[in-house]
Amino acid sequence: MFSGLLLTLVLAALVVPLGLYAGPPVLAALANKQPQRQEPVPAYQQAPLQLGAAGPVFPAPAGLSAPLPAADELAALLDAELMVAGSGEFHGTVLDALTGEVLYDRAGTTPVMPASSLKILTAAAALSSLGAGTRFETTVVAGDEPGTVVLTGGGDVLLGSGASQPEEVVGHAGLQDLAEDTAKALAEANSGAPETVRILVDDTLFTGPALSPAWNIDDVEAGEAAALYPLAINSAWATEGIQNGPRTDDAALAAAEAFGQALGTAAAGYGIAVDPVIERGTAGDGAERLAAVESATVGEQVRQMLLISDNYLAEALARMTALADGAEGSYDGGTQAILSAVSGLGVDTASMVLADASGLGAGTEISARQLARTVQAALTSENNDLRGLASSLPVAGLSGTLSNRFDDTGLEDSTEDADGAPAAPESAAGLVRAKTGTLLAVTSLSGFVTDADGRLLAFAFVANGLDANTAQARAAVDAAAAVLAGCGCR
Repeated sequence: MFSGLLLTLVLAALVVPLGLYAGPPVLAALANKQPQRQEPVPAYQQAPLQLGAAGPVFPAPAGLSAPLPAADELAALLDAELMVAGSGEFHGTVLDALTGEVLYDRAGTTPVMPASSLKILTAAAALSSLGAGTRFETTVVAGDEPGTVVLTGGGDVLLGSGASQPEEVVGHAGLQDLAEDTAKALAEANSGAPETVRILVDDTLFTGPALSPAWNIDDVEAGEAAALYPLAINSAWATEGIQNGPRTDDAALAAAEAFGQALGTAAAGYGIAVDPVIERGTAGDGAERLAAVESATVGEQVRQMLLISDNYLAEALARMTALADGAEGSYDGGTQAILSAVSGLGVDTASMVLADASGLGAGTEISARQLARTVQAALTSENNDLRGLASSLPVAGLSGTLSNRFDDTGLEDSTEDADGAPAAPESAAGLVRAKTGTLLAVTSLSGFVTDADGRLLAFAFVANGLDANTAQARAAVDAAAAVLAGCGCR
């Protein structure tokens, strides 16, 4: 189990350097509570009981006076790691977060497929346009015809079928609570007179194709994505409480059916029957509002998306960002909203092409430089909501999609090179925060780390054109991030 001292050191390594660069608001952002784990922490993901005999491996932040890594030394170390046997080309950029100076460039301006590292841009857009504190409502209104209610999707795709769970992100808004409030409102409106209620589901908030044309049908069948609707239980995964495996083909109808079952139970106590047949439909303007539940905040949903790399949630957040900008809630609307928001952060998007918001589809072209610039923008922004992106990224060896990486050697003793400068640690567990990305021929890692001298670095490493060596390329980008964590590099 974690020792109190070790956990404090890990948090200090992540929080203190960033506070020195970006100010107190970042410290508040990095203190955000992350979603609770679905399972107990496996032993191989737990930190050792004590640090190595040589002393702590965590870098002591040196403030703004910390020296920058020497570009030539850094290039030699990174180039030695960014290589694999077989096919594939590596691209990379390392920036000084404070000044934006390019410290390392390896075809960093060449457009590449980023895989799920694209979600960094989606997160930045959602946080800056929607605001971290925004919540999405799922409502029930009276239908145009007597005895009809309309379940209306408002963008929450993390609904739960049971009671609302205020401390959770998934299931924060529960359809059971919505049904009970609806039944009570119906009874009050009709003085408890017996009747039969018919349910319609309104999923018209999102427009355009429900399935992205950029997605491979094999990925859809594998549950990597599904037809997108503005209401869904558990991000459309077929088994509630499990965030992998197949997804339902019609998440809106599935949510409506769960609501219908809950309403049937709740309404029976008032002598009201519920028609089991559910159809799509809308209510007219000014329809009477009967009940509503609210989602977790956008900031919490962004953290969930980045931690588990949820493609469905990413696409929903992109569409909600588009709607907030006054555009259509479609795939095209979402990608345009991301481009606009990221450009507004000072990132040059001239050569950027987005096929979707999740990184799953073919056709996206983003450079490593653009990925790193977006991370840098989040680290140094005056927008407190955007700063929350930093605290939302997985921690190497500890959380999310990085929980089983950087853990093969544990936290080893630091070593020194011939000049007395700290050499790269064998593992950067607990030090690196980054978004992963993996497709059949792609691997990527984009995030930030504080080096051994206390300099905050934003980075992006991407490999394209891989063929049966993706695992080796993933190890290479992890090793490159570990170089940054241990770098004095002078």
